[in-house]
Amino acid sequence: MNGRRPTGATRKNAFGSGAAPLEELVFVDEFEVWVVRKRVKNINLHVKPPDGRIEVSVPLRTDTEFVRSFVREKASWIRKQQTRIAESPQGVAAAASPDEVAQWKAVVQAFVPQLIAKWEPVLGVKAGKVAYRNMTSRWGSCQPSTGRICINVRLALYPPECLEYVVVHELCHLIERGHDPRFYALLDEFLPDWRSARAKLR
Repeated sequence: MNGRRPTGATRKNAFGSGAAPLEELVFVDEFEVWVVRKRVKNINLHVKPPDGRIEVSVPLRTDTEFVRSFVREKASWIRKQQTRIAESPQGVAAAASPDEVAQWKAVVQAFVPQLIAKWEPVLGVKAGKVAYRNMTSRWGSCQPSTGRICINVRLALYPPECLEYVVVHELCHLIERGHDPRFYALLDEFLPDWRSARAKLR
């Protein structure tokens, strides 16, 4: 046994075991490819962060051997995309050890109090307890009722302006709870370049 799942491993859809699979795992040389069959006209290939998962969406009746040929034609491009993802902050974060996460936390903890002290008087707010977590889906959070702010330690992997943007973003929630036009007006007023920082986090 080599430990690999056999070609044809599938994930069934919600209509029962007799329904066609939504996804099929296909091995193409060194690649594991998730083939997603759905009502589309064209074949679309994606290499997705944070782990470089290969996904090919195809029309419902597309032959698996055709998919294999298609993937082989794109092999060089796929490798380049996987390398780019692995070397990106997202890829580094996905493969990080506990010691590395601890180092990120130390860096973020060193700078966030300074940023909060800088921006509290500017915005006219007062932050409560500050927490630091290694989060996969959010850069920060705020509880306006308590003033508690949580900051993602992965921000240590990004330029300093990204950390400042997230801190200001969460502090603005102490004024406006939601992401309505008034909230973004605050960001425009106090941190005009916030969109540039946000773009670096995507």
